[in-house]
Amino acid sequence: MTRSESLPHTMKPYFIGLMSGTSLDGVDTVICAIESPNQFSLLHSETFPIPKQLKKDLLALSQGRQENELERYAQLDVQMGHLFADCCLRLLEKSDLQAEQICAIGSHGQTLRHYPDNQYPTTLQIGDPNIIAQQTGITTIADFRRKDMAAGGQGAPLVPPFHQAIFKAVDNSNRVILNIGGISNITFLPGASDKVVGYDTGPGNGLMDDWCIRHFNCAYDQSGKLAAQGKVDKKLLSLLLSDPFFSQRAPKSTGREYFSYQWIEAHLKQQQYDISHFDVMATLLELTCLSISNEVSSLRPIVSELLVCGGGVKNTLLMRRLQKLMPKVIVTSTENYGLHPDWVEASAFAWLAYQTINGLSANLPTVTGARNKVILGAIWQA
Repeated sequence: MTRSESLPHTMKPYFIGLMSGTSLDGVDTVICAIESPNQFSLLHSETFPIPKQLKKDLLALSQGRQENELERYAQLDVQMGHLFADCCLRLLEKSDLQAEQICAIGSHGQTLRHYPDNQYPTTLQIGDPNIIAQQTGITTIADFRRKDMAAGGQGAPLVPPFHQAIFKAVDNSNRVILNIGGISNITFLPGASDKVVGYDTGPGNGLMDDWCIRHFNCAYDQSGKLAAQGKVDKKLLSLLLSDPFFSQRAPKSTGREYFSYQWIEAHLKQQQYDISHFDVMATLLELTCLSISNEVSSLRPIVSELLVCGGGVKNTLLMRRLQKLMPKVIVTSTENYGLHPDWVEASAFAWLAYQTINGLSANLPTVTGARNKVILGAIWQA
């Protein structure tokens, strides 16, 4: 399966979904046909790169402690708005649809900060929707998280209701949808119940990517080859797993401003011996896998299927380790259940745009902890 997929389209209306996740691998874009919350079809999809300097600036600001942060935020907000608009226009060029045929764009925005547990809970996603709507001529929906926060929720994760609509088992199987981006999150879909549970489990690819950038001069660990050259340092692993986030009960959410390179450094400084770069990589991969498997194994009723999406599905060592940690669970890609793992997140924001345009709630209080269901997002008219 390539990073470009095109299918015949016979349904309308059409929605564009945009997602640039915490891994900053690129801007995932999709065009979907959505007739109802349960009638969904992926028509076209593309990933567009984030310019190297822009990615560097985003990573720096997302981890905090930068000079002139307010000015940097304002500039990056505009830059990302232009990038998102350009990606939408290029996507339309590659499809045979025109802007006037698109009902709306759903833009998640690039998360810079997420502080759901502060005295004044807040979250910040950038990519100015005014620019997207103006340059594309398409009504744009963004700022999906803050309405849920206003209702007392975490503002995340927001994708579980889409998972429920698309991946709910018809044979009463107990499924978990696992997204491994920079941060990992799960959606639990009990087969015999409509009560959905979802939350962030902790780091995904983010810590490993940060370590690769700093110590191996590469953006990520392809197939886990670097981690495979090291050994898990059990003392360091135990120290990392002692972080309070892992024992915190759901609902909970986090981001790369928390699980950052500085977080790794702070723990390494507590060690009284040298650890090789390869051993740190192996330990970070084990941290990601254990923090996921510990949560999945604690769910009741017992999980039978783990459907994985996001960039982590390409890390074959990580996938093998997850299967070994959960031998009784089927660990596989969402591609085997109808939707390629590259496009799940972007498709979810096309779906969320559909919900907003139609005045339908799209948060799940059992997931985010909100007091009630709310209509998410704000609308910027074309």
